Amino acid sequence: MSVKSVQFAVATHLMAALGIYPGGEVGSATLAESVKANRTFVRKSLSKLSKAGLVLTTRGKSGASVLARPPKRITLLDIYRASGAPPAFAIHSYPVEKRCPVSCNLKECMSAVLSQAQKSFEKSLANITLADFIRQIRAKGH
Repeated sequence: MSVKSVQFAVATHLMAALGIYPGGEVGSATLAESVKANRTFVRKSLSKLSKAGLVLTTRGKSGASVLARPPKRITLLDIYRASGAPPAFAIHSYPVEKRCPVSCNLKECMSAVLSQAQKSFEKSLANITLADFIRQIRAKGH
């Protein structure tokens, strides 16, 4: 069974919430409730976003997070890279069957294909701002 990473989706959720909530300053408990995720996971995600310069966070009892810059100046690629999510696709690590020409050459050939797919994926994310994403969310309503 494949393991799926939710790091990018959670980081985007947090960033959109910070961009939507009135005043923009939101505590990690409220954000964790919004995501329906463990508070520790949310705080780790916020820490990554903070280290990337996307979020400003204050600690303590009344601690909160706020976007470090306007949503129109943050791309989904910025969030993806900050989230620490793995590449969208990966090649298996099974050993090579030396008697099989597919097995002997698959990893090299797939590497080129997946590298191009990753570049296209990232280019697409670079063209979507957090402001665009928030507009989509608002258009859907509640």
